[in-house]
Amino acid sequence: MKIEKVLNNNVAVTRDERGRESVVMGRGLAFKGKPGDVIDEGLIEKVFTISDQGVLDRFQQLLSNIPMSHVLLSERIINYAKIKLGKKLNDSIYVTLPDHISMAIQRQEEGIVLKNPLLWDIRRFYRDEYEIGLKANEVVKEETGVEFPEDEAAFIALHFVNAQLGEQMANVYDITYLMQEVCGIVKSYFGIEFDLESLDYYRFITHLKFFAQRLRNNQHYEDDDEDLLEVVRFKHRAAYLCAQKVAAFVLDKYGYRLSGEELLYLTVHIARVTRKPNEP
Repeated sequence: MKIEKVLNNNVAVTRDERGRESVVMGRGLAFKGKPGDVIDEGLIEKVFTISDQGVLDRFQQLLSNIPMSHVLLSERIINYAKIKLGKKLNDSIYVTLPDHISMAIQRQEEGIVLKNPLLWDIRRFYRDEYEIGLKANEVVKEETGVEFPEDEAAFIALHFVNAQLGEQMANVYDITYLMQEVCGIVKSYFGIEFDLESLDYYRFITHLKFFAQRLRNNQHYEDDDEDLLEVVRFKHRAAYLCAQKVAAFVLDKYGYRLSGEELLYLTVHIARVTRKPNEP
């Protein structure tokens, strides 16, 4: 394995026999190294192979600017998240998470504490990701001695939401605000609080997450099933009227018109999340 580019004393870019670039890390493995030199493979502690060239380029830039320890603790968190979520994560998480954590550690050491205005909603809407954020706080404290507040766990959680949805972070905030607004409409309409532990609530939030993503990207369900919508409207009249109220809200605020299919699914999920215990 030969050096293609030295990023710092501990990090180098290599290329394998198939021409694929990898980033290798290890204490002193690139010290006084230059392109073409053979790497002592006994010094290699970590190998990162990222298929997206744009992400790989940004990852290499990042490694030149933050401590290797921050990258390694971030990788530990990412590996935990992969097991916890059981889902594929976008390679961009290898850039966004260590970059965020490194800056957050620096802020904390300087006594700068940022409040997360979406803390409560992130805890409700993205429970698995929020638990990963709490785990990240534990890892950071264990490895650096820096203690993050709960708000930071919520910020970290959104990076994992982003890595699953494939959205820009600003869009994830927009999606979360829209979910908050729709939940507020449903709770106000029925005068209820949701059972945050119920499967129906989990399904409702999952539906809202992807509904909000479609709205943000101006995408729609392709087909309408007017006959089935008529059946659902008759069977779940209150839920349908609430769904219509949501539809009017998103049309007025976001200029997004719900299709019949979207109205159908939204009605079904509202009916389920608002039904009384033991109600079929």
